[in-house]
Amino acid sequence: MGDFLRNMPQNATDRAAARRDDLFFVDDVARYDPAVRPGSVLHVLCTAGSMRFSFFGARYEARAADYVILPNVLFASAFSVADGFRGLVMDLATAFVSTLNLGANYGVVGQLSLMCNPVMHLGPADFARCLDGMQRIRTRLDETHHGFRSEAVGHLLMAHILDLYDVHMRTHAAMRLSGRTALLLNRFVALLYEGAWRRHRDVAHYASLLCVTPHYLSELCRKVSGRPATYWIDLFTMQEVCRLLSQRGRTVAGIAADLHFSSPAHFSAYVAKRLGLSPARYRAGLARR
Repeated sequence: MGDFLRNMPQNATDRAAARRDDLFFVDDVARYDPAVRPGSVLHVLCTAGSMRFSFFGARYEARAADYVILPNVLFASAFSVADGFRGLVMDLATAFVSTLNLGANYGVVGQLSLMCNPVMHLGPADFARCLDGMQRIRTRLDETHHGFRSEAVGHLLMAHILDLYDVHMRTHAAMRLSGRTALLLNRFVALLYEGAWRRHRDVAHYASLLCVTPHYLSELCRKVSGRPATYWIDLFTMQEVCRLLSQRGRTVAGIAADLHFSSPAHFSAYVAKRLGLSPARYRAGLARR
C-alpha cells in the first residue's frame, strides 16, 4: 500500500495509516489460503453467484448482496465459488484493525455474533453503501501519486467498518457496551484466539485472569451474545478436536494428550457430550463420506 510519510506526527491518524501488507484485495477467493496470513480478518461482499466455505466447522454459503466477515481466517477453510461468482474480497491484518480509532465499543458484540454466523444479508441501501465503501478503498490503494494515501485508506476503512456496525446493530437488535465491558469481553475473546482453551476449558480460569467471577463472565457473554462463556470455549476446542480427528494418523490418546485432557476417557466423554457420539464413531462417519 505504499510507505508511510515518515515525518508525520505520531497522532491517531498516523497510527491508523496502513503498511503495504496491512490491507489488500484478493483476486481469487477460491484459491485463498488462510494459513498464509493466520489471524487476518477477511471481508467478502458478494455481488453475483455464490461462495461456499467452512468456519468453525460449519458450512456456509454467501450469495449476491451477502456480506461475509471472518474475524479470524485461521478458523476458515474450503473456499469455493459457483454460478459465476463475483465480489470484492478484502484481507485485513488484525494488528492494523486494532489500531483504528473507531471510537465505538461495538466490535466485540459483532465478533461474537459473526463467530456463530459470519454471513449478513444486505438490503438494497446497505448493499449500495458497502459496495461504494469497498470500491473507494480499492481506488485509493491504486492512487500511488497521493501523498497521504495510507492515511486516506485508513479513514475510509474506519468509515466502512462503522457502516457495518450500523448494519449489524439494526439487524440483530444488539446493544452498545460500556468501555469496561467491551475491554473485558475483548480480553476473553483474545485469550481464546491465543489458544488458552488448549489447556484451560473451565470458565473459572478465564474469570480469574479477568478479575471477575465465573458467573459474571458467563452472564455477560449470555447477555451480549445469547450464549454463555462455556459455549465459546467449547466452540474453539471442538473446532480443533474435529480437525485432529479428521487426520487418520492421529490416535485418540495422542489428541487427548495434545489438548491436555487428563485421560483419553475424559477426552472421549467431552467429545461425546458435545457431538453426541464418541471420537471413534465420529471418525467412522468421516470415513463413510
